[in-house]
Amino acid sequence: MRFLFLIHGDTEADAALTPDERRAIVDEHIAYGAMLRERGAYVHGEALDDLSSAAVVRPGAEPLVTDGPFAETKEAIGGFYVVECESRGEALELAAQVPVSPNVAVEVLAIVDL
Repeated sequence: MRFLFLIHGDTEADAALTPDERRAIVDEHIAYGAMLRERGAYVHGEALDDLSSAAVVRPGAEPLVTDGPFAETKEAIGGFYVVECESRGEALELAAQVPVSPNVAVEVLAIVDL
């Protein structure tokens, strides 16, 4: 089974981190990715750019493209991992090991094989 880990964080708190604090979190993610690879669970993962580069596309006969996202929250998705796991339980175990950053939350979503 494959799972998507969406990593939510507090953009204001992240911006207040010192360069050394930010680097320490990046180093922890590098180590986390290495651990996933060693377990054979790593499929893909990336950090996302800041929200200034984001857009929302609403498909349809006349697609609407806007700058965004516009969630009324300080929380934003900062990155993701796609992992291969034997079970939801294993996915939750791995999600609990995602490196900590300010107000981090990991959304765990099963990926459907079509």
